Amino acid sequence: MASIIPGYNYDIFISYRQKDNKGDRWVSEFVEALKTELESTFKEEINIYFDINPSDGLLETHDVDESLKEKLKCLVFIPIISRTYCDPKSFAWEHEFKAFIEQASKDKYGLKVKLPGGNVASRVLPVQIHDLDAEDKKLVEVELGGYLRGVEFIYKSPGVNRPLMAKEVNPQENLNHTNYRDQINKVANAIKEIITGLRNPVREVREKTEDIKGKLPYDKNRIIKTIAGALIVLALIVAGYFITTKAIKPKEELEKSIAVLPFINDSPDAGEENTPFVNGLMEEILINLQTIKEFRVPGRTSVEQYRNVFDKSVSEKARELDVNYIVEGSVQKYGDRFRLRVQLIRAKGKETHLWARSYEQDIKETKDIFGIQSQIAQAIAAELKTVISPEEIQIIEKAPTNNMLAYALYQKGREEFIKYSLDNRKGTSLEQAEEFYREALNYDTAYAEAINGLAMIYWARHYWEEYFSKHFMDSVLLLADKALSYDDQLAEAYLLKGDFYTANGDYDRAIDLYEEALSINSNFWQAYASEGNLYFIYLRDFLKGLECLNKAVKLSHDKETSPALFVLGNGYDHLGFFDKAIYYYNEALKLNNDSTGYFNNLAFLENRRQNYLKAIEYAEHSYTLDSNNIDNLKSCGDFYLNLGQKDNAISYYIKYLSKLDSPKDVWIQEAHRVGYYYWLTGHPREANMYFDMQKKYCEEAIELKRQYASNSFAYYDLAGVYSFRGDKGKAYKFLHQYINKIGEDEILTMVNFLKKHDPLFENIRNEPEFQSILHEVETKYNNTHEKVRKWLEEQGEF
Repeated sequence: MASIIPGYNYDIFISYRQKDNKGDRWVSEFVEALKTELESTFKEEINIYFDINPSDGLLETHDVDESLKEKLKCLVFIPIISRTYCDPKSFAWEHEFKAFIEQASKDKYGLKVKLPGGNVASRVLPVQIHDLDAEDKKLVEVELGGYLRGVEFIYKSPGVNRPLMAKEVNPQENLNHTNYRDQINKVANAIKEIITGLRNPVREVREKTEDIKGKLPYDKNRIIKTIAGALIVLALIVAGYFITTKAIKPKEELEKSIAVLPFINDSPDAGEENTPFVNGLMEEILINLQTIKEFRVPGRTSVEQYRNVFDKSVSEKARELDVNYIVEGSVQKYGDRFRLRVQLIRAKGKETHLWARSYEQDIKETKDIFGIQSQIAQAIAAELKTVISPEEIQIIEKAPTNNMLAYALYQKGREEFIKYSLDNRKGTSLEQAEEFYREALNYDTAYAEAINGLAMIYWARHYWEEYFSKHFMDSVLLLADKALSYDDQLAEAYLLKGDFYTANGDYDRAIDLYEEALSINSNFWQAYASEGNLYFIYLRDFLKGLECLNKAVKLSHDKETSPALFVLGNGYDHLGFFDKAIYYYNEALKLNNDSTGYFNNLAFLENRRQNYLKAIEYAEHSYTLDSNNIDNLKSCGDFYLNLGQKDNAISYYIKYLSKLDSPKDVWIQEAHRVGYYYWLTGHPREANMYFDMQKKYCEEAIELKRQYASNSFAYYDLAGVYSFRGDKGKAYKFLHQYINKIGEDEILTMVNFLKKHDPLFENIRNEPEFQSILHEVETKYNNTHEKVRKWLEEQGEF
């Protein structure tokens, strides 16, 4: 009987050593149980090859090549991994196990299969019936090209290591707490996932992005940098030829950059219950390593993209994350006991396993967990010859809580909050995170991390609701201060306080708090990003902002970093460095796959270049990708207006206004623009309503010292409202205040050509006072452009 997929002879091939089927005939019993389970798992009949008939077996006397060609042409290969199976001299190992891996790697599906849920699995599905010696385990993993991840049928008790039987006399003494029937079910489910993946190949998400990337403009800067780099190297070689020195140049020290990849959950029950525990172990080890200032360690969300990714080598992952070392681990949790295997690999140059260790621990107190996490960080530091300061040791060894239930609940809340961070459309994750944090605090009221978690949730949920409140985000400040009263080394709380003071216009205090967070965790990319935004947008120090944001981008490689890349791109865009801007927009696209936002950015870039037709093309394309983003219609109208085609502009404004559901949908910096669209299309009542709304927003922002006023835009928009309504005195008053607040190193969002086209200033555009203001702003713009150009030259990036 052929396979359920044409072109294959069997669905499943069972490979084993005859020694493992003697006595109680364990393998035969397993195959019979599996057949029964598969009947209730698949609608079709599944074809299993099992050489119970000696005349049909792959024997040493047969023509091995021909036999393999026929017998091994299967969908799933199940080796029964025992202490005798891992023998390179055995027939099963050499002619079945290794041969299948080689053969499957070359067939149309390959050895790795993308499952319907998005994970990746191997077509080799090991069934392990003994705990293996380290040497045998390594032997298997070398052939598999990764960790041994199978379904365990192992009965383990003191002094006992044997196959799990269908009916155990003393099942309660099995330390693995596994049930034979459940394990059979896991095997059948795994087979179904693999075969479903083979029958319905999942299209690569990458496919659509490739089309977009193919249309991206080439990076001329990169070519220039490459040529410049080559010339520098040549110059150094020539210079070195003429310099005589007796000193021998020391070997270049490898940067201590480390990525901690998601740990593999090898627990007998690898479901939702154990996942937060496993991920918590991994993240705490990562945070401990981040505390060591000599290390550069990307954050948790950067490495999440490699969860269940087995088709990339360690070197590939390290290269993509821009690190030299990788930490891998696997965790087995059974009851109140866990086993952790962790290893450090040098990925730069020849891949080398530097250090590995296994830990097995009963979980009676939280210190049983935190102690191992601390040991691992210090062992890795020792391996890389890194001295840890007493202050760093104190942070690494601290126990956030002594309550096991509080710790478990916090880890669950943390998992949900990370889900929300990676996709803020998951509002239910935010709600669940809050529930878990509150429940954790029922068991430990002084759990600082859980308290700060509530502060972060409050910020995410209520920021815009409270924007014009006199008590804006006060609850966040209270919670962050409370968290710090229990743990004054909590970097996340200092970051949140810094964001609070930035939002409330107290920039000096905000910088002190960001620096405090970075003194605790020098790898805290979010603190660099917040500080960079503050310098970039509010403190008018473009170069300092560049420095901070570049550090943030260096430390993080996930979609959360894309806003920092956008700010970098936007800054270069507004200062006229368009090639640099496009480079950062492209980098953001690689991380967030947001082609709508990407083309929207390009539209505004071309508008600033005064390439209005190209800007319209990009905005229209962005709208076709996401018709819910009606701002693109408004943008097309603005670009047509800049082009002098008023009728076309009005047609787009009419489309935009017809889709506008509520004034609440209008951004606080756009109300007067909507008012102008209504006026242009013959609706003066609605126009006045939106102009009044903008005036109110600006005045409240100025009174309450909100960011909108601190970055000077509220003054510009208020000037636009008064100018359009004919109050020239107040228009000039607020324009001058705007000019006084902007400095040479600020992102000059409203300068140059925008001043020449903004329709709200049409009635004063040609007046000497307005022209004088415009000249002053353009001078500042040019000074900043020149300063940044020189800096880029010094960095070798221009």
